Amino acid sequence: MNDLRTFARLRRYALCMLLLLFLNMLPWGMVSPAPPRVVAAPSVVQETPPVREFTLGTSAQGRPITVIQVGDGARKLVVVGDTHGGAEVNTYWLTLQLIEHFRANPAQVPPDVRLYLIPTINPDGLALGHRFDSWGVDLNRNMNTNLDVCPENDWSPTVFGAYGIISDTGGPYPDSQVETRLIRSFLLDASGAIFLHSNAGLVFPPYCEHQLSLEMAQTYAEAANYAYTRYWENYMITGSMADWAGSLGISAITPELITATDSEFVQNLAGVQAVLAQAETLLPLPTDQVVNDLPVPARIWRYWRSHGGAPVLGEPLEPAQSTPNGLAQTFTRSRLELDASQADTPFLVRPAALGTERARALGSTLPGMIPCADGSGPCPLSTDILFGAFLNYWQRHGGLDVFGYPLSHEFDTITADGQWRTVQYYERAVFAYYPEDGSVRPEPLGWLQMHVEGVEADWITPQVR
Repeated sequence: MNDLRTFARLRRYALCMLLLLFLNMLPWGMVSPAPPRVVAAPSVVQETPPVREFTLGTSAQGRPITVIQVGDGARKLVVVGDTHGGAEVNTYWLTLQLIEHFRANPAQVPPDVRLYLIPTINPDGLALGHRFDSWGVDLNRNMNTNLDVCPENDWSPTVFGAYGIISDTGGPYPDSQVETRLIRSFLLDASGAIFLHSNAGLVFPPYCEHQLSLEMAQTYAEAANYAYTRYWENYMITGSMADWAGSLGISAITPELITATDSEFVQNLAGVQAVLAQAETLLPLPTDQVVNDLPVPARIWRYWRSHGGAPVLGEPLEPAQSTPNGLAQTFTRSRLELDASQADTPFLVRPAALGTERARALGSTLPGMIPCADGSGPCPLSTDILFGAFLNYWQRHGGLDVFGYPLSHEFDTITADGQWRTVQYYERAVFAYYPEDGSVRPEPLGWLQMHVEGVEADWITPQVR
């Protein structure tokens, strides 16, 4: 009996061992489901904002004006250091420290902002060790502040400078200096601008009322532990960069460092960060305008407004039209083109080459025209042929950037008003001289071009029978 029981136990044991051996030969998944795999939720990876460095342009003496950009959001905030050269070198050091900080911490720039930092807009003054540019002009008294409704801050050649010293350092005319023209072009699409100066330990907005600039100045002052003041109370500042920017709807402020030697980095970093934190409120996107019941896109309007408006570029004749690179809008004296590929350059907006188109139509009847080698003609001439009233007008209203090179010498012809007048052709304009008052006025090339295009258009739809 015991032998039978022993035999039964051995048989069960043998069967168990055979079963285990068979099970071990099968894939695990066929025996038992694998333990549930815990999959972690995908972490949100915030892309690091891009950082790039480029040259905006060069000073009168050929020194580069460098810009560092952090982020690529829609709201453009520009920090401008060292407008007053060697006299305010601490604002140069401050901007370099801000650049170093945001290079190392680009994620501190909100996704909807792109931050630009310019260490010096006056590299000649910095190199020469004085307040002015290489021509002896105070760049913060040189901009066209005649655009707002406050006559007190209008540009003047005679200005109050440091410590209220009166001097003729405002420049020969508004925006006469290459450096101020560069910053003017660069801010056309800006939402905000911070112009760093020293030394008073306070922050103030433009003189003429601009509500968002007031709020931005108070925000910066509180965060930086500087005093806030409604305007510079010691004397009237004419032709300032902040006043010009405010007149175009750009939130603009002027922080004045406490000393003329220390960068006060921690305080000003806190000020910049406070503005960035309220970007949606303090840095509004440029807004379109209406002129003579016609809408004008914001950046075209800012160019039009800051480059002479109707007297120089004419009134709008039609709404803006889409182009392969951006927008174009026809005005009586010009056609302004916005080329998105030229963002952050002096040529984001500029007049179309209607002077060239008109000269090409006249062909060999245009006095002094020199055909180009490829026969496309006419070829630009040297600016040495400009003199007198035409030269003065060309220089004061934008020079090469606005009107381009001359295409002809002066000659007499019948102008658009039906009178014989002296004219001169340029790539982007035709000037006419009015002896009755000694003025120069651009011909209505935009109006003429619209009519030419209207005549040439296929306005009758052919019928197929």
